[in-house]
Amino acid sequence: MSDKILKEVSSYYTEKIIKNGATPQGVDWNSKESQELRFLQLSDVIKGHENFSVIDYGCGFGSMYDFLKKTGYRNFKFIGLDISNKMIEEAKKKHEEDDRLEWFTELPPVCKSDYVIASGIFNVRLNTSEQEWKEYILHTLQKINNIATKGFSFNMLTKYSDKEYMKDYLHYADPLFIFDHCKKHFSKYVDLNHGYPLYEFTIIVRK
Repeated sequence: MSDKILKEVSSYYTEKIIKNGATPQGVDWNSKESQELRFLQLSDVIKGHENFSVIDYGCGFGSMYDFLKKTGYRNFKFIGLDISNKMIEEAKKKHEEDDRLEWFTELPPVCKSDYVIASGIFNVRLNTSEQEWKEYILHTLQKINNIATKGFSFNMLTKYSDKEYMKDYLHYADPLFIFDHCKKHFSKYVDLNHGYPLYEFTIIVRK
C-alpha cells in the first residue's frame, strides 16, 4: 500500500517542481509568507536549542533549512529527505555551496536524529481512500517517532476548513484524533496548535 501511495505522491510533487521551479508553488504552497508561517509553528519543537540534528521529512528543495538559518539557528546538523528525486536535485543545486548538508530520497536503515520536522506530507491524498490514507499517516508517524530522539513536529490540513475551499484530492484531518493518538502512543508532552490563520494545525511532540 505505502509503495503505491509514495509513487503517486512523488509523481505529484515532481510535476509541481518541474512546472513551477524552486518556488513555494513548486512544493504546492500558495506563497512564501504562508510557507514561512508554517515553518514558524513547526520549528517550535527546536526553539531555544543549539547543537542539534534535525531531519526535514519531506524537505522539497530545502526551504526549511533556509528558514532556520534566517531565524538565527547556526549550530545544527540538517538532513533533507524527499521521495521526489527532482526535489532532491533542486535542493542540492540550491545549496551546493554548503557541503555540511545531507540529502536523501530514502533514509539509511538505521537513522536517528534529535528532531524531525514534517511539513505538508499528509495533505495530498489523491486517489487513495480515506481509510488507507489514515493508515498511511499513522504508519508514517510511527516511523518518525522511531527516528526522533528528542521530539518531532508535523502539520495537517484541518477538517474545520471552510467547506467551499476544500478539495476532493486533499486530506482534512481531525486534530483531536491526531492529538489523542500522539498522546497515547508517543509522549505525554504534546502540543496542538490550531490558532494561526491557515486551514491547518500543527502538532509538537516532545520526549
